[in-house]
Amino acid sequence: MGRHNFKKLKIWEEGMKIVDETYNFIRNFPDLEKYNLTSQLIRCAVSIPSNIAEGTSKSSEKHLNNYLETSLGSTFEWETQLIIAYRRKYIGENKFLHLSNKIEQLQKMISGFQNGLNKKS
Repeated sequence: MGRHNFKKLKIWEEGMKIVDETYNFIRNFPDLEKYNLTSQLIRCAVSIPSNIAEGTSKSSEKHLNNYLETSLGSTFEWETQLIIAYRRKYIGENKFLHLSNKIEQLQKMISGFQNGLNKKS
């Protein structure tokens, strides 16, 4: 397998956008969430592109796929935390819908990338 340049992968770039969006929308969270939901959202967001990048350093499609699985798992964890933030009224409906759409698209993109890898092997 030839290694992928993670910075050229659309899934990595979209993951980085989720990181940027996360840092932007958590600014208005209450202080009581500083070490709870805010921290967890950041960790999940950062995990998405980080695992994609780390996976591209691996020597086999199987190992890359394992990191993509972790990245995909982080998208679902992040989405759950987004729902919590919305239910706690930390973000408005428009922002929630926008971010929900973005994360769902990224989930599809990562899954599609995985499917492409699986067809090769």
